[in-house]
Amino acid sequence: MNNKNLFIGVTAFIAIIFIAAVGVYKSKLPSTIANEQLPALERINAPTKGGKKAKVTIVEFFDPACGTCSQFYPLLNNLVKKYQGKVNVVMRYAPLHQGSEDVVKMLEAAHLQGKFWPALELLFANQERWVEHHVSNPTRALAGIKTLELDHEQLDIDWNSSKVAKVIAQDIQDGKTLQVRATPQFFVNGKPLVVFGYQELVNLVEEAVAEAY
Repeated sequence: MNNKNLFIGVTAFIAIIFIAAVGVYKSKLPSTIANEQLPALERINAPTKGGKKAKVTIVEFFDPACGTCSQFYPLLNNLVKKYQGKVNVVMRYAPLHQGSEDVVKMLEAAHLQGKFWPALELLFANQERWVEHHVSNPTRALAGIKTLELDHEQLDIDWNSSKVAKVIAQDIQDGKTLQVRATPQFFVNGKPLVVFGYQELVNLVEEAVAEAY
């Protein structure tokens, strides 16, 4: 076996181990949420998109520095479009990467100006500019957000405010209550995505739509 084949073999082995580890981790989540934990799924005024009267709600705990969150974002939008009016998405903050807590505060400040979704899309599209070795650079993230049409002075006031800090603290606490230890973590009508994967998420949403409609 030459060095190239050895490298490929080792890389493939590591990938398999990683995938298996993810599966094992996800399988430790309960298949349903206890009634006393259900309030932790919702927060008033959390960023939401989709049908206002939708009977199926996808709650995502996310970190803007998370590469997988970025990859799932367009796929999530596809689900909202596919089930027009029947599905909505609620975003909750889970700043697990170093430096991300300030970045989610900036996102929440943008949300106060009605710019959450443009800000999130911008951060996802430019992760390589403000995330390095899984560490967030809040200064670069802020510079990116400020390319949007919003009140920059108010943005600075808000993301440093106690009001925004309380919102982030609540999401972090709710994430702990729901055993969110990695991002993205999805819940569909209160059911967690136990085995991680896009098709698994699609299946969970399809089941919820069939039950609700």
